[in-house]
Amino acid sequence: MTPEQTKTADKMKSVKATWDKAPAGPKKDAALKHYQAADKANTAKNDVETNKELDAATHALA
Repeated sequence: MTPEQTKTADKMKSVKATWDKAPAGPKKDAALKHYQAADKANTAKNDVETNKELDAATHALA
């Protein structure tokens, strides 16, 4: 894996851990949609889109 891919994978893990700890509700639901989109983009090896969705998921949980 390239350093960028490693960074993205670490960010995915971090956002997932934050999501797991979040209380149920509309913020968690919104973050899940972004996380799923990030996972799909990550599968397609689109780091830019993955990071964009992870940032959106983090923002939704804030």
